[in-house]
Amino acid sequence: MNALDAFLRAASVPRDTGHTSGTLDAAEAILAANPELPATSIHAAAALAEDGLVRRFISQDAVSAIAHGGPYDWDPLTYLCFSRYLRLERSRSDRFVRTARLLLDAGASANTGWFENDHQPKPEWESAIYGAAGIAHHAALTRLLIGHGANPNDEETPYHAPETYDNAALKVLVESGLLVDDSLGTMLLRKADWHDLDGIAYLLEKGVDPNRMTRFGYTALHQALRRDNSLAIVEAMLDHGADPALPSRKDGLSGISIAARRGRADALAAFARRGHAVDLDGLDALLAACARDDEAGIRSLANARPEVVHELIAHGGTPLAEFAGNGNTAGVHRLLDLGVDVAARYETGDGYFGVAPRSNALHVAAWRARHETAAFLIERGAPVNARDARGRTPLALAVLACVDSYWMDRRSPESVAALLRAGASTEGVRFPSGYDEVDALLS
Repeated sequence: MNALDAFLRAASVPRDTGHTSGTLDAAEAILAANPELPATSIHAAAALAEDGLVRRFISQDAVSAIAHGGPYDWDPLTYLCFSRYLRLERSRSDRFVRTARLLLDAGASANTGWFENDHQPKPEWESAIYGAAGIAHHAALTRLLIGHGANPNDEETPYHAPETYDNAALKVLVESGLLVDDSLGTMLLRKADWHDLDGIAYLLEKGVDPNRMTRFGYTALHQALRRDNSLAIVEAMLDHGADPALPSRKDGLSGISIAARRGRADALAAFARRGHAVDLDGLDALLAACARDDEAGIRSLANARPEVVHELIAHGGTPLAEFAGNGNTAGVHRLLDLGVDVAARYETGDGYFGVAPRSNALHVAAWRARHETAAFLIERGAPVNARDARGRTPLALAVLACVDSYWMDRRSPESVAALLRAGASTEGVRFPSGYDEVDALLS
């Protein structure tokens, strides 16, 4: 491969892994060894936002603004919008906008892009505006492309633009007035994946419907509950008309059922306060009673429907782990008292939260920094040295939760101390972890 093609590959988003992954190290090394490259190719000049060079190329040959070339056979604007420099080197931000404007004014299409043919289950169109708004989250470039006719209603842009807490580019898309209802519904659902209260509040205030059934078969409220969003997010959706009784098109579960299955006593109480009857049947009714620590309700159901208790015991690993993940210690207590095995396995795990298959509730409580719940599970005899399908013990996960998790606001040595007191082995545990209080316990 020649140096120019190698540079353009290194300077562009990767096509064989996540588009937001990687660094500029390889591109910078190639450029240092071959500093003349930007002056030899409009594609390289565009990827680097060398607006002076791009202007020179266009003045010498106007067709170069739309010419395809380089290792991916992209036009210059596509290399620009999918440049790693756009995402990673914000000092070039204004130059990227100037360069893109030069290309657009010279005839480049704001709807350019490329097909990712290896995307499953079908090839996917990767548009320039997806690169700007969904990968780089670059508001000014997004605004420029919109102003030149870019259509943001492809599948990628609404899906990926919410993947940040900097909502400037997302707001440009919304305020353009171009997004169709399906795109807006996708954005609201995806903001639930990011637990972004500010972003969710903004979209709701702009009139996005929380009851919109997305192409994934869930509404935004379904997703907020599936992803264990805060009560503040759930209530924001309820305040804007979200219906917790609406069934999912994907699995038929209502928001009320999802809340019951995940031990969300707070959400169930919020539904009831707003007049939504928590009217469930069978196992879901029993789980709701356990989640709410409703002793009378549990007793009544268990006496009237003993087969439901048998069903719970047979499949108890999943609700026990999901209650533990939400820190519902009282609910965990109720499940165990009904006969669920404290060592029962969560066979599927939960990829969203990084919970491996064949975890148990103690793995989940330790990993998600639910310290009170972890201590209670240990007290009830949870196996402290059990390994999940990735070979990790609760202690290894408790340490990892302190130093490499999305919920480090709950960081505490409590679970580590409780596990060590219960005889947990330190084999395979990160040490030193970088968290002094935990390292003192491990040493």
